[in-house]
Amino acid sequence: MARPVRFITFVDIDDWNIGPGQIAMSARHDMELDDGGLILLLDDRGWAGMATWSSQSPTVIRETARAVVGPDEPFGEWSREDMEAGHWKFVQRRCQEQGADISIAELERLPHEVVLSDRLVALLDENRG
Repeated sequence: MARPVRFITFVDIDDWNIGPGQIAMSARHDMELDDGGLILLLDDRGWAGMATWSSQSPTVIRETARAVVGPDEPFGEWSREDMEAGHWKFVQRRCQEQGADISIAELERLPHEVVLSDRLVALLDENRG
């Protein structure tokens, strides 16, 4: 049975949501297995804002990507602890559905790499002042 080894979030430019004076990025969040396979966790995340590409840095994009894939911020009656517990249960369930058994404690300790697409890196390089 394949074992989860790390989280990978792939970030790309979100062409559909870019308007004048805006930036937008999409994030796909996966679990990498020790056999090289990937388990899709989330493919509906991203962010946008009024900014220029020259104001963006790979470091800030990576930090933002880690935040947008969860755990989500608390809202309503939900505490931070509730949101974190729900997030880890969701991730564990997605792994189990794909035949990868892992405890929540193990999930919480896994590394998380953020990979920027080649075209995002090229755009950031092009706009670096």
